[in-house]
Amino acid sequence: MLIRFLIVVLAILNVGVALWWMTPRSATAPLPADNEPGVASLELLPTPAVPPAAAPVAEVAPGPSEPALVAAANAAQAAVAPPAVAASAPAPAAPEARAPAQCLSLGPFTAQAQAQGALSRLGAVAERARLREVPGKAASGYRVLIPAAATRDEAQATVKRIVEAGFSDYFIIAQGDDANAVALGQYRNREGAERRQAALTAAGFPARLVANGSETPPSWWIDASVAAGSSPAVLAQRSGAAQQQSLDCTRLR
Repeated sequence: MLIRFLIVVLAILNVGVALWWMTPRSATAPLPADNEPGVASLELLPTPAVPPAAAPVAEVAPGPSEPALVAAANAAQAAVAPPAVAASAPAPAAPEARAPAQCLSLGPFTAQAQAQGALSRLGAVAERARLREVPGKAASGYRVLIPAAATRDEAQATVKRIVEAGFSDYFIIAQGDDANAVALGQYRNREGAERRQAALTAAGFPARLVANGSETPPSWWIDASVAAGSSPAVLAQRSGAAQQQSLDCTRLR
């Protein structure tokens, strides 16, 4: 009990001290100092409030005139403006599309000399031109004959004269379209038959050469490309060819 009583007393004391410190007190005016006789007292006057110093104002230069501003703006724009793009040169005109080349074959010519003459007549209407030979088709064989006589007796008289001229290898055809004709040899190639025919003709006999089967003689053609400003019809007219056939131009390169 004693301890509790002491605790309560201490708490009351603490509260009282706290309240005493919290109570406001009036300020005590200072006592005036004793002045000596004949000496005036010094009285302090209240200091007047000084207004704060104004910030210094920067001196403003007089502004430029409007024309000067415009000139300055133009100069600044010229300084930052990108360099002017040089005017591009006009593009060269595209070349005119050239017409596709035309090539053709002109012929046939039965002799090389005839084809050569036609080639020379083409002149400038042909850009390129050359002569081409087409080999003929040979027959399976060749015979040399003296034409058929009216009768068998006439054929035998012809044979007698052939023998007297020194020729051999002959016989009289007995039937068919060549009945009573005198055969004077059969040859596999044309050259041999032509030599036999030439010898008989030189001896005065009307010998002729007959091919066995079909035979095509050689021919000549002109392969040409049409020059600019000309036409296939002009080439055909100049050459005098009976036919004209289209040709792949790569064959002339």
